[in-house]
Amino acid sequence: MSSPASTPPTYVIGHKNPDADAICSAIAYAAFKTQRGEPGYVAARCGNTNARIDTILQRFNQPLPLYLSDVSPRVRDLMITDVVHTHDGATCAEALEIMDRHSVSVLPVVNDDRRVLGTVSLAQMGGFFVPHINDPRRMRLVRTSLSRIVRSLKAEFLHAVEETRLEELNVRIGAMDIRTFWKISERENLPPAQSIVIVGDRPEVQMRSIEIGIRALIISGGLPVDPAVLELARTHRVSVISSPHDTATTAWVVRTASTLDRVIDRDIPSVNADVRIADVRKRFGPASQHALLVTDEADILQGILTKSDLLKPVETRLVLVDHNEMTQAVNGADEVNIAEIIDHHRLGALNTQQPILFINEPVGSTCTIVADLFRREGMSPTPELAGIMMSGLISDTLHLNSPTTTPKDGAVLTWLAGIAGIDSRRLADEIFSSGSVILANPADKVVRSDFKIYDEEGVRYSVSQVEELGFGNFWQHAKAITQALQDLRNEEQLAFVCLLVTDINTQNSLLLAKGDPGFISRISYPHIEQDEIFDLPGIVSRKKQLIPYLGTLLREMAADGAMPGNSTAPFPRSKRKGASV
Repeated sequence: MSSPASTPPTYVIGHKNPDADAICSAIAYAAFKTQRGEPGYVAARCGNTNARIDTILQRFNQPLPLYLSDVSPRVRDLMITDVVHTHDGATCAEALEIMDRHSVSVLPVVNDDRRVLGTVSLAQMGGFFVPHINDPRRMRLVRTSLSRIVRSLKAEFLHAVEETRLEELNVRIGAMDIRTFWKISERENLPPAQSIVIVGDRPEVQMRSIEIGIRALIISGGLPVDPAVLELARTHRVSVISSPHDTATTAWVVRTASTLDRVIDRDIPSVNADVRIADVRKRFGPASQHALLVTDEADILQGILTKSDLLKPVETRLVLVDHNEMTQAVNGADEVNIAEIIDHHRLGALNTQQPILFINEPVGSTCTIVADLFRREGMSPTPELAGIMMSGLISDTLHLNSPTTTPKDGAVLTWLAGIAGIDSRRLADEIFSSGSVILANPADKVVRSDFKIYDEEGVRYSVSQVEELGFGNFWQHAKAITQALQDLRNEEQLAFVCLLVTDINTQNSLLLAKGDPGFISRISYPHIEQDEIFDLPGIVSRKKQLIPYLGTLLREMAADGAMPGNSTAPFPRSKRKGASV
């Protein structure tokens, strides 16, 4: 068994339910790494895109990033692919030789199509070669062909008759006096035609064996054979084999020439390559098997996974962009190596196995940070890549109108516009008029658009955000969206859920909230509809305006001893505070 599967790439990936900044910054940072001479970085996403993102990608001729729903380590990531195995036509001797050569104790047995038939082990063959003493006949019985015997002995045929026929044969040693030689066989009713006699240079026993009509005569020690013996063998159609070994060794090796079918364990411990390592660990308990064969749906051998393989370091690496909170990250991120984080949100609770590169800046978009890395390195992105970063920056800052906007965002946008040769205002108009999330999607997808879960003061809640040109589309679908938001709360078991609908033109928003009545009643903005819809003039930033406000309400409730509860089950009281916005 040699090398494992090749090293996987490093995935640059944004948060779940990605917005334009998450997609664009992933594309840009992967390109930055490649241009810097660091290959193997691949832009990825862990959620579906929307009309705005699709417009941006089409505008700048960029492919959709690779979709990864789960990066949990799989069996294929740790298994050995170069599997030492044996064929179903092999002998026990050949299997033992393979085991000895590769220092393994278990071998998969496959057919010509690599379909697994079972396994053979030293323990199984030990039981076969040393059977119970009260069954001596089994000690003499082999299922093989004469050609396999010759192959195992490294012997030669002096005369061969139907040497490839697979048959059951009884092994006898010609050690007795010629007068008593065959009496035990007659007493045990062993047919001569199913018997092999191993003998040294005893011509009388050789001749007598042939006259009886045995299947094959094996002459041990590589000793010469009288021509008269060979002539008699031809007359009686008895095969004659010359073995280079002594009689005792020859007898033992003949037994190892048995085919593997009598020692194969057909109860195959196997697993599919796509199974999560976390799910397969329990199959490797203290008293369980030490290895699992990796097979596909047709039982074709793909690899092997051992207990020691579970100790290997996971090679999958992630660069998180536009988030730093595990609740926002792709599923399985906590089971692999997070190599870097590039973000512009407040710090959430995230642990890493070792020190990492963590760039966190208080700017309006992650694309601003990535573009600035190009600038600082004296590197110029392609016009298309500059356009991608412009799009992420414009989307996240509402073309520099969001309260999260900083002077650096403006300076970077100007720099990128010069490279792309695009007027930022015209690009902003193109992006924001590219389609309505509300019109393009059913209500359940609307409430999961740019959807993020937070954990603050021990309370889990979510805030989604959509940006529209006016509120007309929202009011037309408000009833369905309200019900979808309540369904979302129940599905995710959240204390409360919010949808922030932002009018890009007026820089105002509506807030739709569903959840704990005690919490909803504390929202101090104008209540304009019975279905918990509030008017939020001048509020456009979830990160810098809405989340701090909701956090204040939760802290007030905590001080009053009246924390919100979940609609369907007790919500988790986590010790973690804060989440990326």
